[in-house]
Amino acid sequence: MFAVVQAKDVEACADALTAGGFVCTRFATQGGFLDSTNCTLMMGVDDAQVDEVVDILSSRARRRVELLEASLPPIGGVTPLLAPAVDVEVGGATVFVVPLERLEKL
Repeated sequence: MFAVVQAKDVEACADALTAGGFVCTRFATQGGFLDSTNCTLMMGVDDAQVDEVVDILSSRARRRVELLEASLPPIGGVTPLLAPAVDVEVGGATVFVVPLERLEKL
């Protein structure tokens, strides 16, 4: 399994997974849409444990609304224009469940 969570939530998610008996590896990642700092957690779990991991992540990776202030790039050397600020829902977890043929702990 892979889970992409916001950097603000990664400690709570990793701690809860560890407390639940799961081992995860963290990768620092960068979001493409909002260019935000994320973390990707990688875990090898049995099929029967997938729902438990999803429950743990959904209880710790919180969705929140943040104000996004963006500017439009300058055109022809003109000062960048400020676009109106908008509320954007961020957070939560994006979980990928992929088949694992083999897992070895050496």
